[in-house]
Amino acid sequence: MTTGRSSREHDAAPARVLERCRALVRPALVEAVGSLHPWTGEMAAYALGWSDTTGTPDSGGSQGKGVRQALAVLGAEAVGADGAEAVPGAVAVELVHTFSLLHDDIMDGDALRRQRPAVWKAYGTGPAVLAGDALLAQAVTTLAEAPSRHAATAVRCLCRTLNTLVSGQAQDLCFEHRPWYGPGAVGPEQYRAMAEHKTGALLGCAVALGAILGGAPDRTATTLERAGRHLGLAFQAVDDVLGIWGDPAVTGKPVHADLRRGKKTYPMLAALAGEGRTADELAALLDPPQPLDPEAAAHAAALVEELGGRTAALDEARRHLDTARRALHDASLTRTTAQQLDRLFTYVLDRTS
Repeated sequence: MTTGRSSREHDAAPARVLERCRALVRPALVEAVGSLHPWTGEMAAYALGWSDTTGTPDSGGSQGKGVRQALAVLGAEAVGADGAEAVPGAVAVELVHTFSLLHDDIMDGDALRRQRPAVWKAYGTGPAVLAGDALLAQAVTTLAEAPSRHAATAVRCLCRTLNTLVSGQAQDLCFEHRPWYGPGAVGPEQYRAMAEHKTGALLGCAVALGAILGGAPDRTATTLERAGRHLGLAFQAVDDVLGIWGDPAVTGKPVHADLRRGKKTYPMLAALAGEGRTADELAALLDPPQPLDPEAAAHAAALVEELGGRTAALDEARRHLDTARRALHDASLTRTTAQQLDRLFTYVLDRTS
């Protein structure tokens, strides 16, 4: 990572793009959430960081960077359309993303989300499931009712992505019951396929929806979707690193969160693929499978780093980022927006949360 003035100037441009896109999408997103039942709407607003559990606006709530919204808007602009054409797609992917977080937190038992209690902890499991269902239904409705002759194509793209997301989450949950090593163990390729389904699919869908609603040819939309999927794989690799070594004050999750839960992530799998005494020590620490106490988790993190798991995950992120950027260059895009997408891809991976 670079430092000093050049770094600040480099980061400022993508940050301004994210801010511009959020401002463009926000009115329609507020309208979509406002159309929900008041109770599910309140939970959705809490999940989005707009309010607290009493429905009071919360200026301190984290609303995220709005990466998926920006990808949709830039997807339209990249093919020469007005970014406003992509707003229904941007709203849909943001609602789907929020729905997936609500349900994933329940399935994974994550009590915190963005340094606040997860929705299921704040409101209860049943209400959180219901709020997620409402967000999903509203996402499809928003896109289906878009005033665009390309709405039907966009809905089909979103529905394919939803099926892929479910498949990815199913794979992730099944991985929890598979051994760390030996017969039946999860390999890096299997993990990569899961990550593409669970994380890459929605990022790819976001930029593809923008292109579709902007009237792009099928080939261009497909190329942009491929770029977004590789961005998602890179994003997941960085997220895996943060899940073990991230600062809790920044990530909003306990230290060594993924390790303590026994979650199979890229750094862990890369480390276990090694050989020698250190790899054997790590395998012994993880067998039999059980939650690690803080001391054991810290020791496991040290072993994973010693075995090169952290370096391997960051290398994985760089490889997929490079592939995503090459895909952008393969598409016929407006020059300015292509540059904005390229910079945004790098910016969202140079993160600490």
